[in-house]
Amino acid sequence: MARKDSIQKLRANLLKRRDALIRSAIGDLSLLQGKPSKTGDVLDAVADTVQAELNSQLLEVEGRELAAIDAAIERLDEGKYGNCESCKKPIPLTRLRAVPYARECIACHRLAEKRKSHPAAMMSRVFDSYQADTA
Repeated sequence: MARKDSIQKLRANLLKRRDALIRSAIGDLSLLQGKPSKTGDVLDAVADTVQAELNSQLLEVEGRELAAIDAAIERLDEGKYGNCESCKKPIPLTRLRAVPYARECIACHRLAEKRKSHPAAMMSRVFDSYQADTA
């Protein structure tokens, strides 16, 4: 299968995943907006609170994935999809099949992760967050 055909198939998969995430997010939101039951004991209240927190975290993860998918669809529309944003080389189809919203090839992604975990980069993030908190 040609790369162009594979990318069109990936587009269809992205759209399907996007629709599934939207349906899931709607369900998660309705669970979060549901009125807590006034019956039960303290353990029921704790269980409800824990479940609400889990739903909230799941909604956050789904939201990040949805944003990544929307960005990938935008890159598809602009003709920029499938090229590494760092080295500009084509991202291998195997990577795109595994992570269809990938912005970087594996080599560039690993390099970026290594930079983020470097102690100097970690301290920079600490100072940046401190400055944001005190501004």
